[in-house]
Amino acid sequence: MKLGVNVDHIATLRQARSGKDPDPVAAAAMATLAGADSIVCHLREDRRHIQDRDLELLRATVHTRLNLEMAAAPPLLEKAILVRPDVVTLVPERPGERTTEGGLDVSSLIIRLKEAVATLNAAGIEVSIFVNPEPGIIREAAKTGAQAVELHTGIYAAAKNAQERDLALEDLRSAALAAAKLRFFVAAGHDLNYHNVAPVASIEQIQELNIGHSIIARAALVGLSKAVEEMRHLIER
Repeated sequence: MKLGVNVDHIATLRQARSGKDPDPVAAAAMATLAGADSIVCHLREDRRHIQDRDLELLRATVHTRLNLEMAAAPPLLEKAILVRPDVVTLVPERPGERTTEGGLDVSSLIIRLKEAVATLNAAGIEVSIFVNPEPGIIREAAKTGAQAVELHTGIYAAAKNAQERDLALEDLRSAALAAAKLRFFVAAGHDLNYHNVAPVASIEQIQELNIGHSIIARAALVGLSKAVEEMRHLIER
């Protein structure tokens, strides 16, 4: 299973003082050396953390896979085509949200998503759709022409007891199986951490986990290299 490390919150810390440090580009290099298979960043419309220059430098320096999360908005599509990340993950984006709150409402956005996927694919960029773990939504995502889906693990991560957690985990299993049958590359992520990652990593059809906040939070205590190595070990085990 592959591990994608999201470096957004390195940029969040930098933007708190509007300075130069810490540098998400340097963090991406360290994460890669420590075992990350890809680097993930989210270029938000409000530019609250990752900036355009960060994305450009990441594209110039990331030699594994660069996964750009973004809304399916025309200015961001233009930016993606200019920078050429390896994959674009289309995500919902709401003004004022603290973090991404759920998967895309694929049915209501199907025309816009089809157009975005076609535009990005024509530029040689793979596309992933960030979705809630429901087989019906997975089937709708297949209509967009995307090559991958990323399953939102937030409900699983927020479970208050074992019963809720087991039900959410079963939803992830069912969605991953449905996605695999449709020949999607299957990723998963959101609020995964060192305590809850193992059951999700054990789902056979999931090929990649994208994790950011918990790794960066852990890095504040033990260093980024060790934080990535520890997560890599948990996933492999």
